[in-house]
Amino acid sequence: MRILTVKQPWAWAIAAGFKSVENRTRNIAGDYRGPVAIHAGRGFDQAAATHPELVRRAREQWNDEAAELFTGMPQMFGHILAVANLYAVHQHDGTAQFVCCPNAPDRYQAWAQAGTWHLCLASPRRLAQPLPYKGGLGLRRLDATTTALIEALT
Repeated sequence: MRILTVKQPWAWAIAAGFKSVENRTRNIAGDYRGPVAIHAGRGFDQAAATHPELVRRAREQWNDEAAELFTGMPQMFGHILAVANLYAVHQHDGTAQFVCCPNAPDRYQAWAQAGTWHLCLASPRRLAQPLPYKGGLGLRRLDATTTALIEALT
């Protein structure tokens, strides 16, 4: 199993099944396809508070019309939150065509950024309890002990 560190609230959005694409400046997955543990890094992306799809999803989640939508969000940092299936990776060419997820184009287009590499994720499974873990850059291999802990919690 591999692990991917993602800033909050994006890690929460992936774990909750809202965000199906992780955008990166380069192909960090190579030819790997399979399970990926989603790790909430210690950073928070302030720009996320204005992302229209994330705001919409947060309002749905908490039925919250308050200006600060993310106060109710579990602010879990430095923990593995879920496991998702990495099923495709491609570089977006900057056009309006999104061909990676033909069965869910609206959902895909809400998260995909033009000119980036798209790590396409599906079937997220939240852990029964978040697992503390130290993050890092890239898509890294998990040791057997941590993989077994994750499997026991999904």
